[in-house]
Amino acid sequence: MARHLFIVTGASRGLGAAMARQLLAASDHQLLCLSRQRSAALDAAGNRCEQWAVDLSQPDEAAARLGPWLTAQDASAFASATLINNAAALTRVGAIDECSDAELSSSLRVGIEAPLLLTAAFLRATRAWPARKRVLNISSGLGRRAMAGQASYCAAKAGIDHFSRALALDEAQRPNGAKVVSLAPGVIDTDMQVHLRSADSTGFPEQANFIGLKEKGQLTSPEDAAARVLAYLNRADFGANPVADVRDA
Repeated sequence: MARHLFIVTGASRGLGAAMARQLLAASDHQLLCLSRQRSAALDAAGNRCEQWAVDLSQPDEAAARLGPWLTAQDASAFASATLINNAAALTRVGAIDECSDAELSSSLRVGIEAPLLLTAAFLRATRAWPARKRVLNISSGLGRRAMAGQASYCAAKAGIDHFSRALALDEAQRPNGAKVVSLAPGVIDTDMQVHLRSADSTGFPEQANFIGLKEKGQLTSPEDAAARVLAYLNRADFGANPVADVRDA
């Protein structure tokens, strides 16, 4: 039976963990998960889920490891290969001059440099594979709408969107090129929301909006958001629009 390979970053919690759990519900799915910490829940999947504890603020190391790992796989065993760039990193809430250089660098390296390098490694290693290839970049509404207090996150997500547009143009010229989408998954009840609600409102005029989303029950659970993202991934027209939002589907 042909298998389907999924590589998921940031799979140890939040949306990434929910996507990994749901993907493993299918017996013909094989996962490679890249996160800062291993997940005991994913360990239970045995050899169908390999986990790497990696620091994506050092993305060159993860990319250098991914290429040889893919090259060592039996390409004929897979009907599809999918890279899901989900990991992100926030700085403290506030203007960039209130953040350390290390925070800002880490946020951008995890948010845009890691997806770029991992995608390049993925495409190099799978270029000759007969399998269908997809790259799903998890974006955000904040890549399309500016917000005070999170300039680095907004910049990374805007970069992911435009990277996806350009990459889709490149892949459209390749035989069996990868289909590419940068997808905003909606507003999800994750640690990011806790971080934003608990921030100092000074320099963060939208804090009350985030508190209101929680109080009014307007946040999507990670499980529901994961189901919607994976349903979008499985659409027949995946890649037709390289920048999309699950709420518009």
